[in-house]
Amino acid sequence: MSQGKKLELSGKLGYWQIWALGVGAVIGDGIFLLMGQGIATAGPGAIFSYMVAGLSQLFLMVALGELAVGMPSAGAMSDWVERFMGKWWGFLSGFAFAVGWVIAGGSVGLALGQITMWFFPQLEGDYWAVLFSVLFISVFALLNILGTEIAAKTQLVLVIIMTGVMALFSLIGLKDINPSHFTPLLPNGMEGFWAAVPLGTYAYLGAVTLATAGAECKDPRDLPKALVWSSITFIVLYTMAQIVLQGLIPWSEITMDASPFTQASEIVFGFAGAFIMNMVAWIAAATCILMGTFYSASRIFFFQARRGFLPAFFGYLHPKTGTPVYGILVIWACSVALVVLGLYNPDLLYVELSMQLTLAWLVSWTLALIAAILYRKRAVKEVGKLPWKQPLYPMFPILGFIGIGIVFYGTFIGAPMTLLRGLIWMVLLYVLFRMFGKSGSFQSVSRSDEKSL
Repeated sequence: MSQGKKLELSGKLGYWQIWALGVGAVIGDGIFLLMGQGIATAGPGAIFSYMVAGLSQLFLMVALGELAVGMPSAGAMSDWVERFMGKWWGFLSGFAFAVGWVIAGGSVGLALGQITMWFFPQLEGDYWAVLFSVLFISVFALLNILGTEIAAKTQLVLVIIMTGVMALFSLIGLKDINPSHFTPLLPNGMEGFWAAVPLGTYAYLGAVTLATAGAECKDPRDLPKALVWSSITFIVLYTMAQIVLQGLIPWSEITMDASPFTQASEIVFGFAGAFIMNMVAWIAAATCILMGTFYSASRIFFFQARRGFLPAFFGYLHPKTGTPVYGILVIWACSVALVVLGLYNPDLLYVELSMQLTLAWLVSWTLALIAAILYRKRAVKEVGKLPWKQPLYPMFPILGFIGIGIVFYGTFIGAPMTLLRGLIWMVLLYVLFRMFGKSGSFQSVSRSDEKSL
């Protein structure tokens, strides 16, 4: 094994950097570009639809907290599920989550380019959005290659700016709220309310990403704290922002053509409001790619390569930067390809592949929740020694499953063919996994070596 392969991920991330990873990984276009669709679907009641979606993520975070502190690992759910359910299920859980982030690299990356175009109205042609997307995706890949600390510190600065501006928007905008805008609360009934929950879940999808920082956090006890507090941060922040948004603009006037926050911010911040809010939207998309797509996916691929489930080059660490360089480059290439695909076929990227992203993460979360329950049952002594334990067990795993069920029903009840295509790619993945597993094509490490990764 070469020197690069012998290197291991080291603990460099403190609490606030892990917290920023979770807050920043919340899907930017889901908040700033697609919230208009959620409001059009549920009316003022979308506030509660998004709150339900956010709380379901919080429940999931709390339920997985014990695994995060007891088994800190770059593979996160891949490692947890493999231990209690076997290699295939562990591989599926981690790979599905990582591939979801690669898809987000394309969809959110293209959204980033489109947001950038707002600042340059003199530029014409869709190719400019692609060029901006590729430029920034390349910059974020480079930051991740240069070192975890560099990328994490950049993430922290961007998240502080984003949360600060959104908090100011909410506080200043409260005085201009018109209470009449909140009636009727559910103009489209409970059907509209539940239909908006999956849209809210898409917006909050990426928060559990910070669990993949297990191998690089200075203190594993920071993981469950960051899991919980990052969830509370984005739930409170975006709930307040949506209350102000709908209090300023009647729900019937909010469209899906542009970010509703842009119009609302002009009321709150004056003539510079649109510039400020579009900059925040840009930051929200950027933080998704910086530490969601590149950091999280590359760590899971790294872990799975070290376990022998993926080609060995994914498990290579650069001797100077200590980062999985080749994995990051592969993710960069896939993200750029998806951005170009989105230019020619936006429906494939934003509809079909985004639905597959949601399905992949629902599968990953479900398997991780099962592993969390098995951890409690099969490792009683180990759980008893943990410095952090989830309260009111088994309430949070149960609530987590309920949340997953609601999102699954709301997302796929009208799209059976999308679900079928998802099942097909999982079957094909299983066949490939069995083929390479039996042939021993990929070099693996032992479980004892894996624990030090």
